[in-house]
Amino acid sequence: MTSTEKPAASTGRDGTPGHFVTLTFERDVAAPLPVLWQAWAAPAARAVWAAPTPSVTVTFLEADTRVGGREISLCKVAGQPDIRCECGWLEVQPERRSVNYEVVSSGGVTQSSALVTAGFSGTNEKSRLVVTVQLSASAGDMEAGYRQGFEAGLRNLAGVATRTMVLQRLIRAPRSAVWNTWMNPKTLPQWWGPDGFSCRTKRIDLRAGGEWVFDMIAPDGTVFPNHHLYTEVRPEERLGYLLLWGENGPKHADAWASFEDQDGATQVTLGMVFSTEAEFQEAKGFGAIELGLQTLGKLERAVKARQDAA
Repeated sequence: MTSTEKPAASTGRDGTPGHFVTLTFERDVAAPLPVLWQAWAAPAARAVWAAPTPSVTVTFLEADTRVGGREISLCKVAGQPDIRCECGWLEVQPERRSVNYEVVSSGGVTQSSALVTAGFSGTNEKSRLVVTVQLSASAGDMEAGYRQGFEAGLRNLAGVATRTMVLQRLIRAPRSAVWNTWMNPKTLPQWWGPDGFSCRTKRIDLRAGGEWVFDMIAPDGTVFPNHHLYTEVRPEERLGYLLLWGENGPKHADAWASFEDQDGATQVTLGMVFSTEAEFQEAKGFGAIELGLQTLGKLERAVKARQDAA
């Protein structure tokens, strides 16, 4: 549902008439509230649903969903000038509310600016998102563009949320200790995977642009080939990577891990946007949530073992 208040007159930067309008977008989402929030806020997930249509390519140059952080992206359409969007986060209340400014420009000329307020509510079964956009546009077609863009983007977001898996664990150790246990080529293969599983590494390079090619071996000897491609590494904050079915195989998920300090402990969030809802349902069916939580439990034990040995 979309509602619009009556637009008011304004003036563009070059003195030409512009207008101010408030747009409201509401959407019910068939996903738990914590999952919807992660799909909205996690940069790796935002990159999946940001493009309104397949003909638009969105490239993220910068992404930091924290108060004071920025997100800068380029929207590319064949045969048209690139559109630059700068977003600055003014308020971030997880699972409740976010507020950001947004400035859209093309060829170095500002086309519009907006204040975007998103409100979240829901349960562990379903959720609701209400987005209010206070838009000041100097280009005449920006209102229509915002309507189309937000309707399509939120439709994409709702779809992404229904195939997103979010796992969390509070580890009572400093963030540096947790990060160093994860992003260490020696220790990562020692704890990765559910209880009883082991890893056999072929190549490992834990940097942005690097990869980890390995086999995960189940207790009964079944081998599961894996390939992680690292797209982002922000020390002690987050990492993003692609999950492939075996070495250079098809992608089955966009994944990320974030590390948040909580009074000396570390909140670890592991998120995955599966390529299709069918893959998500299949993963849930064989117990991926429970197995993933076991993996985070092994991480916690590995952190504690390193601390005890220090």
